[in-house]
This record gives sequence, structure tokens and C-alpha cells, in this order.
Amino acid sequence: MKNINVAVIGASGYTGLELLKILIPHRYFHINYIATSEGGMKLSELHPSLQGIFEFDVSAVNIDEIAEKSELVFLALPHKTAMEIVKELMRFDHIKIVDLSADYRLQKDTYEKFYVPHIDSENLEDSVYGLPELYREKIKKARLVANPGCYPTATILGAVPFGRYKTVGSDIIVDAKSGVSGAGKKCSTNTHYVTINDNMFAYSPMSHRHAPEIEEKLGENGWDNFSVQFVPHLVPATRGMLSSIYIQVLGEFDAIETLQEFYKDEPFIRIRETPPTMKDVAGTNYCDIFAKRVGNTLFIESAIDNLLRGASSQAVANANLMMGLEESESLPIFAYVP
Repeated sequence: MKNINVAVIGASGYTGLELLKILIPHRYFHINYIATSEGGMKLSELHPSLQGIFEFDVSAVNIDEIAEKSELVFLALPHKTAMEIVKELMRFDHIKIVDLSADYRLQKDTYEKFYVPHIDSENLEDSVYGLPELYREKIKKARLVANPGCYPTATILGAVPFGRYKTVGSDIIVDAKSGVSGAGKKCSTNTHYVTINDNMFAYSPMSHRHAPEIEEKLGENGWDNFSVQFVPHLVPATRGMLSSIYIQVLGEFDAIETLQEFYKDEPFIRIRETPPTMKDVAGTNYCDIFAKRVGNTLFIESAIDNLLRGASSQAVANANLMMGLEESESLPIFAYVP
């Protein structure tokens, strides 16, 4: 099979670096263009860890150059900025895009309520949500895939198998925790060392904009008459994510057997007999899930690497599917343990 020319736009951040680490050894994807908003530097200046491994000149974003040099584009950009570029790139029929921002994940009304006015309704309608376990066949045919957020990935994968058992009208309660890298590379008060070291705290409780993403996608997959009460926490760890999910349920079922049956053919879902830890999946594309029922309360624990399964490795999985490759091609499977 011939090489597929790839562009990575927004290479300066953590997700951009993780994308490059997966793409560099990829057997079929050939990195042909790397860009940031400013450009004009060597890749090793952005990411010294790549010095002597992969040297490349970083360009400023140029739509015509991207289209000329690439057939597959990864966008690791903030919301709003991403859709401005997508709108231009989708004019070129040979281009396929995996967008890691929130710009194409939600229906327009929901997106505009929690983000900004949307400027690309046409492509928004044709985009596909990039959660392979639920949308794999659509992803294979897509030109534009909206890569899910990290919190929604962990939560949706943990909760979705139990929709038919949920008590009508009850809320789903999500208590989630993320490593600091999920906040991005730019330092803020919350991510300052003296704030997060030996500390843990909730942020945007009951108002975080990933809640509507969880709610919308569960609704597309059989859930009805419910709302999501979502509280994220920042923990003093570099990477990793735990989503603790509580659902009121009815009916007779075995929680572990339900998960095993639902995900029996899924190579990147591991069903656990005991609650997973963040380190079990750090550095991998796996999502590990545990569930236990006591009376009418179901507890689910879902663990992912926020930078990989919650962003970059999932983006590559989507790209593999879009380009007719094996989904698992080049995806990381060995955890950073110890």
C-alpha cells in the first residue's frame, strides 16, 4: 500500500506531540506537513524530546499548502479556530480530516449554547462522531470526523451498555478525575505547581461543557428521559482519567456480564473484575471498565489515558478507519507501568 500523506496542524501542544509520537512510526501514514499558527521553527525546538528522532521544519498554517501536500489532516487546535480551517479545507475533495476540537461534536444549537456561534453548518451536518465502538461504520465512510472529548469518551463507553436498565427519569451522576495535562500546555492558576501539588479539587461543577456531549451521544444510542450531572476534578497526576458513574437501574442483569457481551468484539475495551486505575491504561489506547450493582444503584468505573484514548490515539484510530486500514495500526498498547 502506498504512503498516505498526512498533515498535523497545531503541533505545539500535548495532543500534537502525542499525535506525532504515534504517526512517526506508522507504517502507512507519512508526515508531510506540520504547522502551528506562527511556524518558522524546527520541530525539535517545539518538542526537544524528538531531537535526533524526527527532524522537521514547522510551517505557519497555509490552506493551499496543506491541500497540496496532504490527503489526511489532523487538527489539534482550539475550538473556533478549528472550524475556520475545516471550512476552507473541505473545499478540496481529496482531503479527509480528524478534528480534535469540539467544533463538530455537537448539534448546532447545543454547540452554540456552550461554545460560540458556528460558522460551518454544512460540514457540521455531515461530520461523524469519532467513537469507534459506537460509530465505526459511519467513520469508515466519513470525510470529517469529530474526535470525542476525553471525559465524554470515558463516560459514554462506561455507561452506554446499561441504557435499557436505567430507571426512567433518573439522572446519571458522573464524578470524574483527570490528570493536569488535560488542561493543556499553557499554565493557569489551577495548573500552577503550587496549586495542584498535594491537592485535588472540582472545577465547573454541574456546568462543564462536556456534560451536553455525554448527554447528546448517550441519547443517540438508546438512552431517553435523563440528564447528566457531571463534576470533573483535577488531580495531581500528569496524565490519566477516571470516570466514576452512578446510575439508578431496574431489572435483573449481571453488570460484568452485560459489559462483556456489549464489548465482546472490541479490541480496545477491557472489562475488569476490580476497579481499574489510571496507571493501568496510561500510555495506551485502552479503555478499562468495571461495574458493580448494589440494590438499584449501579456503579461504573471507566479509565483512559486522557491524552491518548481521550485525544490523540483515538484520532489515529479514526484516521485508520477512514483510510481503509486496520483500526489498531500503530496504536499504543503497553501501559506506563510502573
